[in-house]
Amino acid sequence: MKEVKKAGKAAATFCPPGSKSHTQRALVAAALAEGESRLRNPLLSEDTELLMEALRNLGAEIEISSGDAAVRGTGGRWRQPDRPLFVGNNGTALRFLAAVSALSGGTVVLDGSDRLRERPVGPLLGMLRSQGIATRCTGEEGYPPVEIDGGTLRGGTVSLDRMDSSQYVSAMLLAAPYARRDLEVVLPGRTVSLPYIDMTLETMERFGITGIRREKGRCLVPAPQGYGGREVLIDGDASSASYFFLAAAIGKRKAVVENWNPRTAQGDRTFLALLAALGCLVEEGEHEAVVTGRDLKAGDLSFDMGAMPDLVPTLAVLSAFRKGRTEIGNMAHLRIKESNRILALVNELRKIGVTAEERPGGLVIHGGTPRGAEIETYGDHRIAMSFAVAGLVTGGMRIRNPGCVGKSFPRFWEELEKWTQ
Repeated sequence: MKEVKKAGKAAATFCPPGSKSHTQRALVAAALAEGESRLRNPLLSEDTELLMEALRNLGAEIEISSGDAAVRGTGGRWRQPDRPLFVGNNGTALRFLAAVSALSGGTVVLDGSDRLRERPVGPLLGMLRSQGIATRCTGEEGYPPVEIDGGTLRGGTVSLDRMDSSQYVSAMLLAAPYARRDLEVVLPGRTVSLPYIDMTLETMERFGITGIRREKGRCLVPAPQGYGGREVLIDGDASSASYFFLAAAIGKRKAVVENWNPRTAQGDRTFLALLAALGCLVEEGEHEAVVTGRDLKAGDLSFDMGAMPDLVPTLAVLSAFRKGRTEIGNMAHLRIKESNRILALVNELRKIGVTAEERPGGLVIHGGTPRGAEIETYGDHRIAMSFAVAGLVTGGMRIRNPGCVGKSFPRFWEELEKWTQ
């Protein structure tokens, strides 16, 4: 149990870790690449350590030195792993590895925690099967554990009938350069988290893949070609930075966030524009972003969070402190994240004295005067961090299983204490 004290400082400076989304994409590309790569400022956390260990079992050599990751790739030729690849509750790793395991010369088994076994992978397996790759779910169909029989992707066109995660698309795209011929992914009419797909394509280009095209509703990757070793600087994590921006917004304080790239491909950077629209003073420089909290705009507001779903818990806590009704939508897929985040948010907001209601596509929050409470995190790092920030204002906030933040931000508690030291 971790108790959060009220913040005593008017301003503080923070340094978030490297982007989890960017790190995982770069690790997969570097592990497939011909030659050596160096990832500077990667996120070193539970999720990325699990992915690195899986990639090592597939034949990549990965060493961490002075905070950087040196990766000797396999040239697109995986080694047959001698055991199942265990990825914990890392849904991104599950999906990325399922697709690139199709490039192996044998059978790859993917498994994870009990919660991961509840997270779907069926739409991705359907695309792989359409490419001539044999896949099997050894438990419930469409869910891990999964067996992938390696081979060669045929290329051509694959499509999704539905998409509850952009990771299905990113996974196919990461494997696409090694297909026999050009591979095109056709997206469904409603596509969530498009910025994450753009980040995947940008990462592929940085590792030497050429001729990629993304038009409305489709992505095309020319094939065959391969990744090449590169030196890549990983952007600071915009999702992690959002907790310090939130602290400034609800506490009328000033948060200076270093390790910031104003041109990052992360969709979560647009949270700054949202805060500015709500009344905060927002300033961006070449290497930092500064948010100064002011009176938040009151009244009834609605937000479409399809482009930045990881920040729904951040916005939900902000909405608890804002006068008015807030509707947060286009986020039904949050029910299959590390927890059922919609239900988790409704439950925990009610504990702190805020009225919240679940909706098919999201939730509705009626702002009030939050109070401290004992928060169940459901093992979800984003629930833990968002409500911890609320505790800087309310005091008396007690966070169960505080170690779950290690999934994406191992130093979160040390950084948060800068407000109270």
